[in-house]
Amino acid sequence: MNKLKYLTLIAIAGLGLQQAKADVFNFQLAQGNTALTGGGFTGPYANVSVTTNGTNVATITFTSLTQTVNGNSYIYLFGDGSSVAVNASAASTITGIAAVGLPGFDAPILSDAGSKNVDGFGVLNHTVNNFDGFSHATNSITITLTKTSGTWGLANTVLTGNGNNVFAAAHIFVTLNPPNRNNGAAVTGFAANGGGFVPDGGTTVMLLGAALGALGVVRRYLFS
Repeated sequence: MNKLKYLTLIAIAGLGLQQAKADVFNFQLAQGNTALTGGGFTGPYANVSVTTNGTNVATITFTSLTQTVNGNSYIYLFGDGSSVAVNASAASTITGIAAVGLPGFDAPILSDAGSKNVDGFGVLNHTVNNFDGFSHATNSITITLTKTSGTWGLANTVLTGNGNNVFAAAHIFVTLNPPNRNNGAAVTGFAANGGGFVPDGGTTVMLLGAALGALGVVRRYLFS
């Protein structure tokens, strides 16, 4: 009976370790081109979250950030050509694209634009276009990457730098916050990664902690 109890606890610990495969890597787009910085919009411009779960699928979400300039709050929206772009570390395809529609704006119409040169940041092997310009802009875009062969490793290995050490970028529309289509864009430009790395929010650590905690329980039973 005791052996059954121990085996059950070991199974629980193993499940915890399996769940700990879920991983997330967060960073920011903090390097703006002169079109943005010259207007006083110095960023950071967006949060980017890369999530993996031990399979061949990775999810990458771009989320707009805001900044106060001259006493006014501005938001950095995504739109037009190369709305968002990433440089994957392995052969892969975009198998899903989703965006949040903003009240009063036209719905985003997103498409896979393949490998492209993104402004002065160089070529990135996956780019997503949004139809038209500011009227379709959005504050959140998620793309799903499916690896052609094998599985993704940790989330921080999904993307890799190109010749300019750029692994993510976006086409930014700066507008007053909260966004209103009638206000138009004060400035448009491009932004890429650079500085601004942020913690992963504890998701991986929390799962690993749960698994290690379960293993600790097993050890106490075995040696009591």
